[in-house]
Amino acid sequence: MSSRARILAAVRASQPAPHSLPPVPTFRGDISAAKFTAMLEASGGRVVRLPGLGALAATVAGLYPADYRVASDLVPATVPVTCDTPGAELATLDLAVLRGAFGVAENGCVWLPEAAMLHRALPTIAQHLALVVPATGLVATMHQAYARLAGQPGGYGVFLAGPSKTADIEQSLVIGAHGARSLTVLLHD
Repeated sequence: MSSRARILAAVRASQPAPHSLPPVPTFRGDISAAKFTAMLEASGGRVVRLPGLGALAATVAGLYPADYRVASDLVPATVPVTCDTPGAELATLDLAVLRGAFGVAENGCVWLPEAAMLHRALPTIAQHLALVVPATGLVATMHQAYARLAGQPGGYGVFLAGPSKTADIEQSLVIGAHGARSLTVLLHD
């Protein structure tokens, strides 16, 4: 028997007995829209409550200037966007209004699947981002969020919480450093 085989045999012989994994505790949390709003506002975003999707177009028109270049499949858009839209065209967008799948109350983030993005770069290249989320779609914790994702088809997606920001350069907070300068969640009943 070679030295290598003797060493591997000794390692195999000295392995501890297998143990089952401990149970994962159930993490409960505050699932309220108030908690979601407080956490999103703490990260620089804002929440606007809608009585229903019928008020979406009027609310967006009231929140953002009429001359904005808008990409959306939820409200009237001024710029059509598909997955093949060139980056140069996306860079001219002022506002993207997209459908978020659900929100997480513990940190104010929203899950945005690729199917709702129109283009992968759109949520990070638009100057302002508005995400439409059902109030009944809130979960309390990230544990619950990942459990919810486990039942969905795979693919690209992103959790967004507040506008883009960084404070790593000279300890100075910069909003919109590498993404949207503002994030509004339009929470509808």
